[in-house]
Amino acid sequence: MTETTHSGGCQCGAVRFSAGHLGRPSICHCRMCQKAFGSFFGAFVTADQAHLTWTRGQPTWFRSSKQVHRGFCEKCGTPLVYRHPEGIELAIGAFDHPELFEPQIQVNHSKRLPWIDRLFDKPPFESPGMTEFFASIENWQHPDHDTEKWPED
Repeated sequence: MTETTHSGGCQCGAVRFSAGHLGRPSICHCRMCQKAFGSFFGAFVTADQAHLTWTRGQPTWFRSSKQVHRGFCEKCGTPLVYRHPEGIELAIGAFDHPELFEPQIQVNHSKRLPWIDRLFDKPPFESPGMTEFFASIENWQHPDHDTEKWPED
């Protein structure tokens, strides 16, 4: 468990958090996580609720099952938190420095998509047009650090 405090939040900046006493990073392959993230799996790190502070806004909660609530930003839809009877887990991608949370285990491994084990064997693809397009994008996302006000003037 890390004693360091880490910050994070949603894509638009309406919801921000600060969390300490973080535990085990994992990915979950269950169908609920796939749908909640709109992706192949959900990536989480366990958190101590006593050391979790919502520093701007609050998540909106969706009860995805009898025992689970999922918190997300109601303005931009970013998945932020997974609350279950044993505790709470924060979405790794919502942290300002997600690179610090390498998943240590895979939950619901038997539910993974049938091709997921081969995913990163695929060749990378880049084209001049794609590179030019991504270089031209003006990023309106909240930056990966706390701000006094957002959007900034």
